[in-house]
Amino acid sequence: MNASPPNVGAAKLRIEDLRDPVLTDAQRAALAHAERHPADLTVDAVLARARTITGLDDFGSDDFVERLRVWLDEIRLDPNRTALAGRIMFDLCVKYAANRLRITGLLARHPKIHDQEIVAPLFITGLPRTGTTHLVNLLAADTRFRSLPLWEADQPVPDRGEGPGVDGVDPRYVRCDRAWQRMRAGNPYLAAWHPMNPDSIHEDIELWANDFAGYNIEWIFQMAPRWREHYLAHDQTSHYRYLKTVLKVLQWYRPGERWLLKCPQHLENLGPLMEVFPDATVVMTHRDPVGAVQSAATMRAYGSRTAYRRFDVAEILEYWTDLMERLLRAGVDDRHLVPEGRILDVYFDRFMADTMGTVEQVYRHAGMELTERARAEIIAYVDAHPRDKHGSMTYDLRADFGITPERLRDRFAFYLRQHPVPVEVR
Repeated sequence: MNASPPNVGAAKLRIEDLRDPVLTDAQRAALAHAERHPADLTVDAVLARARTITGLDDFGSDDFVERLRVWLDEIRLDPNRTALAGRIMFDLCVKYAANRLRITGLLARHPKIHDQEIVAPLFITGLPRTGTTHLVNLLAADTRFRSLPLWEADQPVPDRGEGPGVDGVDPRYVRCDRAWQRMRAGNPYLAAWHPMNPDSIHEDIELWANDFAGYNIEWIFQMAPRWREHYLAHDQTSHYRYLKTVLKVLQWYRPGERWLLKCPQHLENLGPLMEVFPDATVVMTHRDPVGAVQSAATMRAYGSRTAYRRFDVAEILEYWTDLMERLLRAGVDDRHLVPEGRILDVYFDRFMADTMGTVEQVYRHAGMELTERARAEIIAYVDAHPRDKHGSMTYDLRADFGITPERLRDRFAFYLRQHPVPVEVR
């Protein structure tokens, strides 16, 4: 059976077929195409393709190969995965391997890039759906900040000889926009849930991916238990050093006064973050964690219709509840690793009630002046980006997952004692 895409202009969007999916024409076509053109999920195939695309062959340190193999095995060794999941994994790994080649090649040609200094970066962290995206986009409207738009995160280093077209648009921007349109075709709810247009400020986890690190593939592929086991068994400090190197590359291309970055995964890596960025300021967002879990689990369950041949929504809910609990426990236990005076708590309800007041608080905490120009830039962004422009998602834990919000909230009692946020999901 086919289904038409939802009315994305509607004020409220609800996924009615979460447990019993009805595929859209675009989803069925993508699955069929992947079955006809299965990917070769081997390290050699990925690296060969990346070399062909870039004309380069130096990946730098080869420690990433082990992690790349785990990523590929996550799909290759699971008979329940679809050919489309394999195709997406292969293409992503090729993209990140090619980026790694470009970054290594640029550093070899311009070694003074290593002398760039990353001064007092501002890191925003918190669970998904707690206001991190809105806050980082607001602050990034201040042109003094050096932020990370998706089109740059997607390919930090252009191909040699590649520059803006006759229209002045960077080809990387064009490619990123095409990818965004493909993603929207595969998931018609995505624009309402988490827009990924080229100009949107993206998570620095995308830069980690060029080192085959971070929780990116868990997000993209719904669950990744093999990778999670590997990730949790290893210290992440080296990947923060790699992140810093890529930030130097991006800063060399386009300087800014101060880096502005965000990613939920910083919650469980405050130690490595502060070791590599000792003068960083951390902004931590807070909201009812049940809302974060139900949002993540719902959208991961929706994505499972093309990633798995069969899936269990209860398993997906448990996976993402566990992941969110782990992030919050680390954020509570390790916040002392951030020096006193350099961590700021932002509560979602207060943020929504007084947006500019929250922005002013962040500037004060970061030791920056909120100039009249910066204020005008932020207000202009707010006016141009109304909330729920593409509609808003509605969720139902009871109907979709067979669990009450109260029972799920019990998992987060340790967090709510520290941060008694208002209950939003009832």
